[in-house]
Amino acid sequence: MHPLQCILRVQRSLRWEPLTSVSWLLFKTCKAHSTLPSTACPSPGQQEDGVHKDFSSRLATGPTFQHFLRASAPQEKPSSPEAEDPPPYLTVDELLGRQRKVYLETYGCQMNVNDTEIAWSILQKSGYLRTSNLQEADVILLVTCSIREKAEQTIWNRLHQLKALKTKRSRSRVPLRIGILGCMAERLKEEILNKEKMVDLLAGPDAYRDLPRLLAVAESGQQAANVLLSLEETYADVMPVQTNPSATSAFVSIMRGCDNMCSYCIVPFTRGRERSRPIASILEEVRKLSEQGLKEVTLLGQNVNSFRDNSEIQFNSAVPTNLSRGFTTNYKTKQGGLRFSHLLDQVSRVDPEMRIRFTSPHPKDFPDEVLQLIHERGNICKQIHLPAQSGSSRVLDAMRRGYSREAYVELVHHIRESIPGVSLSSDFIAGFCGETEEDHLQTVSLLREVQYNMGFLFAYSMRQKTRAYHRLKDDVPEEVKLRRLEELITVFREEASKANGTCVGSTQLVLVEGPSKRSATDLCGRNDGNLKVIFPDAEMEDTANPGLRVRAQPGDYVLVKITSASSQTLKGHVLCRTTLKDSLAHC
Repeated sequence: MHPLQCILRVQRSLRWEPLTSVSWLLFKTCKAHSTLPSTACPSPGQQEDGVHKDFSSRLATGPTFQHFLRASAPQEKPSSPEAEDPPPYLTVDELLGRQRKVYLETYGCQMNVNDTEIAWSILQKSGYLRTSNLQEADVILLVTCSIREKAEQTIWNRLHQLKALKTKRSRSRVPLRIGILGCMAERLKEEILNKEKMVDLLAGPDAYRDLPRLLAVAESGQQAANVLLSLEETYADVMPVQTNPSATSAFVSIMRGCDNMCSYCIVPFTRGRERSRPIASILEEVRKLSEQGLKEVTLLGQNVNSFRDNSEIQFNSAVPTNLSRGFTTNYKTKQGGLRFSHLLDQVSRVDPEMRIRFTSPHPKDFPDEVLQLIHERGNICKQIHLPAQSGSSRVLDAMRRGYSREAYVELVHHIRESIPGVSLSSDFIAGFCGETEEDHLQTVSLLREVQYNMGFLFAYSMRQKTRAYHRLKDDVPEEVKLRRLEELITVFREEASKANGTCVGSTQLVLVEGPSKRSATDLCGRNDGNLKVIFPDAEMEDTANPGLRVRAQPGDYVLVKITSASSQTLKGHVLCRTTLKDSLAHC
């Protein structure tokens, strides 16, 4: 058996097991079946002082095939990355970055943005430097997405560009190393490593702590990968490093993975099972962001509102999870733990001047206590993302969403009654397996009935490993998918323009982000409903200092009188600079 097949077979058997202190996979290094050639490149330590043993011999005396079997046994997790002992074939010095420059490129969802910050936090502590200049990078890491085929094709195209950069690298410089991080690394593994040998290392979403070791192995000329998924990893003790120092907002990951197993979705297979971060660590991160002056945090998770913190035993009573009325789950109802409403309450109390958002939720997890809290708390944004995916009950059943069209619409009405003026956004998939023209028209009618403020619409893309891949047929022709998608987009824009048009004449509180991309004389920001608001960069009154005229800066709250609206943007003129608390009396 090829050593690569050997190790991947073991990896599959460990898919849902916790990461151990030395949980790792090293491609092309399976002692039970092969050894490294004696001509392998020397390690960095050898090149510098010639004292260390030959890297190849140390690597060959590393873990055997049996090690991978033992790795499935849970072990006590170290309190921090630094607490781990280096593997026997590497020294502590070889795990250091030696000020090598890392270029990070992020694709996909907000979770990947947060993953980039986590990865950089780990690499920074290991002695790497960050660069925004691709040409001077020694390491290029792509944080990837696998949700759709188009997203993966973008990465393949980018890798061909980077391969050319690698080939042209001057011999006087250290070799350029390229790595794939995140969901695509988890999904494609062998294909990425074998295809034209463009990639030096892979790290799945639960393996970022292992990046220093993976880079050290890659430095020797070997390909390295860790794509083990975990039942425990939440990076609770890793404080993300903000990648944009001028940002006014930040993402805070509160949970990882997903248990919903919707038939179209690859996420449970690339990010693993659902597990939540302890509330104490989340609150600590939010406090630090507040101290840094950030004015908005978005709580992140694949199913963010099914959050359930089991870290404190006294809260692990057998109280079942409350679901939205008319909704079911694909898994056994979970018991005990501190729920999302408790977390949302605590986070909103950290800083009354900090806006709180959350994404992405599932419609099933909106019990009344969550809706009531959003209504009552001034700094929790009155904006809810409510992914529908389809307007047809038949298609929703095939998608395994756990609700009918009727239950979804009832929830929409209940939310609007509970939170007056709430802004709604949604996700839709055009052309799912077996979707008929009638099913499509039901989705069109749902768009018209609900009238969302924002929407994210995509043509269906079959993903391997999903239930749809094994059980259903991707039988809607591509041209039909694209035609239906265009029709959905057209209807969405028409209805969003009407919904957003109701804001004309109102006064909106806007968190200023910076200059408008389309006009040097305008500023842009977002209102409570997360809509982009454009307004002239002009002097205004500061309500905290009557008589003082100021210009808005990123991070300021300003009141804007809305004069026009489109399906995506509001425009208006600025009235004054204010605070979130004071604005509640005006809006």
